[in-house]
Amino acid sequence: MSLQDTHVSLAHGNGGRYMRELIKEIFARHLANPLLDTDTDAAILPWNAGDGDLVFTTDSFTVQPIEFPGGNIGSLSVHGTTNDLAVAGAIPKYLSLGVLLEEGLEFAVLERVVAGIAEAARECGVVVAAGDTKVVRRGEGGGIYLNTSGIGVKAPGLVLGIERIRAGDALLVSGPIGDHGIAVMLAREQFGLRGDLHSDAASVLPITRELVKLPGLRFMRDPTRGGLATVAHEIVGRSGLGIALQETRVPVRDSVRSVCEMLGYDPYFLACEGRVVAVVAPQEADRALAMLRALPSGCEAEIIGQLREQPARVVLETGIGGERVIEELEDDPLPRIC
Repeated sequence: MSLQDTHVSLAHGNGGRYMRELIKEIFARHLANPLLDTDTDAAILPWNAGDGDLVFTTDSFTVQPIEFPGGNIGSLSVHGTTNDLAVAGAIPKYLSLGVLLEEGLEFAVLERVVAGIAEAARECGVVVAAGDTKVVRRGEGGGIYLNTSGIGVKAPGLVLGIERIRAGDALLVSGPIGDHGIAVMLAREQFGLRGDLHSDAASVLPITRELVKLPGLRFMRDPTRGGLATVAHEIVGRSGLGIALQETRVPVRDSVRSVCEMLGYDPYFLACEGRVVAVVAPQEADRALAMLRALPSGCEAEIIGQLREQPARVVLETGIGGERVIEELEDDPLPRIC
């Protein structure tokens, strides 16, 4: 084992290198089986549903604060789980809901969280088909934690994956990055900062349903923990190709950029909860961009970079003509973000 620590740290849950090592060297080592692919967010099950393949995923949510501008832990849990299905090319159908409550949580807060779950489920067209509730003693939890598992159906002829990516392919993002991370951070009122920025937490299903129409679609991912940079490193690590990002093309809101500059955060590592990173064949990049921009949730989409043969690293081509290597995430800049 190459894990250097003797105890779990917050960095082991940030989506970066430490988390990748933890999953590979403990979970995957013990639970290895032909279905388990720790490099994806959803598994295709060996079951023929008649009109497509069954896709299965699960996710847990510990965000603090429980409520934030643009949503709450309930709506986030639905969007987060259905988005993992959507970027796998599936249409979400069913969810399970596991609820861990802490003694002392106000019923009014719980009511709003569950209402958020219901509203988001209706929006995404999914049904909460099963659930479980547990309560822990005061001080042993964060108010409320949620786990949601989801099942969706994918067209049997649709094949997506990093192994399909080729040098020259285009990298797109469906909208500004970092909104969720900064919105949650400001909701904590850390550093005495406040703002009116809203989380981007939303369903990406309208975006993915359009993109899967493209024969040249190679890969999709929602850049949650670890942000855009972590998705880019995932692609580089598994494909052996390099990625050149164009700083002037990556959409970042002025408010997000200002907070990042003030506090030393890098927006490329901040979580998004309603964005899609997609890789498409170069001849279809402009078409893909036009399709995204025709959608309300994709109107700020951009082509942000390109895959290249070498070097096998993530490079940011800056606005002044230089280059900056974006290293893989290690320390967690904003824990408990989703």
